[in-house]
Amino acid sequence: MLLRLFVCAGLLVSFVGCNALSSLNAPYKKKDEEEKKPMRDQSGDQAFMAFLGRLRIAVAKRDRPMLASMMSSDFGWRWDAPPAGETPFAYWDQQNTWGDLQQLLKKTFVANGNYMVAPPQVVTDKNYAGFRVGLRTENGSWKIAYFVPAEVPGH
Repeated sequence: MLLRLFVCAGLLVSFVGCNALSSLNAPYKKKDEEEKKPMRDQSGDQAFMAFLGRLRIAVAKRDRPMLASMMSSDFGWRWDAPPAGETPFAYWDQQNTWGDLQQLLKKTFVANGNYMVAPPQVVTDKNYAGFRVGLRTENGSWKIAYFVPAEVPGH
């Protein structure tokens, strides 16, 4: 009788432990699945609008330290590989594209894959060949992921 009691108690503990472990992993699995889904339109989201406002100010002031903190870890600024040591800021100075970025950030942003992009023509016009900017979330925070000029033909 005592043996049956221990066996039942052991089974109960093992079932509870399995459920507890699976529920511990569930938030991570759910988060991974969410990141793979295409982004919904976030243009009305308060966090998105606040980030975009701070980004516009940082670009207008050319506040490089602030902009660096707002960039994704794999920020893109060229279609080709940049020369060794080149920074996005040096490239923007050299190409005189600060104004283009400033104007682009005033445009409407739309969802495209895992990004919010501007201008909307990036999504609606498959032949669009102008500047484009993309924002995305990274570790729960909005980041600027890329600002690139017109795509270079043949690349």
